Amino acid sequence: MENGKVWNSFEEAVADITDGATLAVGGFGLCGIPEKAITALQQKGTKDLTVISNNCGVDNWGLGLLLANKQIKKMIASYVGENKIFEQQFLNGELEVELAPQGTLAERLRAGGAGIPGFYTATGVGTPIAEGKEVKVFDGKEYILEQGIVADFALVKAWKADKLGNLIYRKTSRNFNPLAAMAGKITIAEVEEIVEVGELDPDHIHTPGVFVQRVLLGENYEKRIERLTVRKGEA
Repeated sequence: MENGKVWNSFEEAVADITDGATLAVGGFGLCGIPEKAITALQQKGTKDLTVISNNCGVDNWGLGLLLANKQIKKMIASYVGENKIFEQQFLNGELEVELAPQGTLAERLRAGGAGIPGFYTATGVGTPIAEGKEVKVFDGKEYILEQGIVADFALVKAWKADKLGNLIYRKTSRNFNPLAAMAGKITIAEVEEIVEVGELDPDHIHTPGVFVQRVLLGENYEKRIERLTVRKGEA
């Protein structure tokens, strides 16, 4: 059941994400991913999804769970190198992939959230990224037109929220989350702490509550390490 913007059930919060929906998902690797919402969506079994995210998790976690369950039809991402299932589905023709330079992807999400339908960038000019895209010349330099992204839903992970949906992220787990939150028509934010209205310093808020429709308290986050690197001991 919901109480204003605060929802108590991840299952109910993702219940209206239907087959064929588009999702903007925060996170970078396994850092700052909305793992509870992803798990709820996996259990729901929603399929034919178009997912916009920096990457697609790993084989056994994050968006990789939806991929393994064959719930993703198309992936718009900037990096896909950590997921063997992703590679196999792409080579088998089971997964459509649109690659975007990381900065371009970030700006496409931000532009969509800001109501900007498109923008010109020099990134990708003269490469396969530019194929089929309009080219304009500004001050003697070529730029390609990139479209802003607006998704049906956004799934994001934050550190703290108040009951109006104002969000604060923690350190590098902020990454793509504020951009994804802007781009979703309905944004579902899972957080580690929910406080009363007025308890968050307005100067510290990263995502204003106007961009957030549903807030859920998550517990027992795994926060897995994608690739563990340790210093070698002295000989």
